[in-house]
Amino acid sequence: MRERGPKLRETLITLAHGAGGKATRMLIEQVFLEAFENPALRPLSDAALLEHDGVRLAFTTDSSVVKPIFFPGGDIGDLAVNGTVNDLAVSGARPLALSAGFVIEEGFPVDDLRRVAASMAAAASRVGVPLATGDTKVVERGKADGLYITTAGVGVMPAGVELGADRVAPGDRLLVSGSIGDHGMAVVVARGELALEADLESDTAPVHELAAALGEGLGGGLRWMRDPTRGGLATALNELAGDAGVAVWLDEEALPVRPVVAGTCEILGIDPLYVASEGRLVAIVAPDAAERALEILRSHPQGADAAVIGEVRDEPEGLVFLDTALGGGRVVDMLVGDPLPRIC
Repeated sequence: MRERGPKLRETLITLAHGAGGKATRMLIEQVFLEAFENPALRPLSDAALLEHDGVRLAFTTDSSVVKPIFFPGGDIGDLAVNGTVNDLAVSGARPLALSAGFVIEEGFPVDDLRRVAASMAAAASRVGVPLATGDTKVVERGKADGLYITTAGVGVMPAGVELGADRVAPGDRLLVSGSIGDHGMAVVVARGELALEADLESDTAPVHELAAALGEGLGGGLRWMRDPTRGGLATALNELAGDAGVAVWLDEEALPVRPVVAGTCEILGIDPLYVASEGRLVAIVAPDAAERALEILRSHPQGADAAVIGEVRDEPEGLVFLDTALGGGRVVDMLVGDPLPRIC
């Protein structure tokens, strides 16, 4: 049984509960997990793993409420498709089909809806996965902030693929497929609320080819994968450290952060480690597989900036540490909330 964290004491939902940090974790564990407890849900992974008549499937769902709907590098449509595809991919699955549910506010421009639908279709086509079914609802003006999209996806698990926090061990290496924080910063600047000007674009993209290449190239040397979305790299690694009962040590000098992202984060007082990426994967691999993993990632255009950024150790259990460029170190804790709501 999963060890429960602090008790959920709030009586009303706040934005922090949707930010991907500690508040979100408490909400999920103490409301939804308690209500829906079952073996498929219990791991709280990116996708549930199901088996039927010897066929292993991965199943996931996601809701997109990003604001603004259109941002540099993408929009709510391709973000929704890519997010669902990526949750399947980092679980080790080959995406098979998607669904999409639309909640549309009265007065939303039809031309904008066509633009979003075209973006979704293009994103699905790039992956070779159909949008096979869906649903549409319209609510009164002022009740939905334009458009919300919920997507779900199913994928097939290849034979022999076994990924999970229970496979992570001290000595394993940690890799990321590219620069972190691009998406979150691009969306924040696009809102125009902070009078910032920066050449930023979202990194939203499918990572299925990278994930499949790692699985095929490393076999059992691939331990665990995740796409660091809400709450960023720091949140994903804190969840891993807690689930696996290990410590994760990061090397600050090895972290791929673009200067424009680092500069924007510094102005806003935000740590890039907590900023969402939407086209990156994080992988834990066996020590002797690290160089091969890096080679695989860098051979793909999407992984050109891939880097080995840390390692797994046995102590102190359940924590993430950062070895800083100045020679010191600090704990990278999971935030209660997130300074960047509505970024996915």
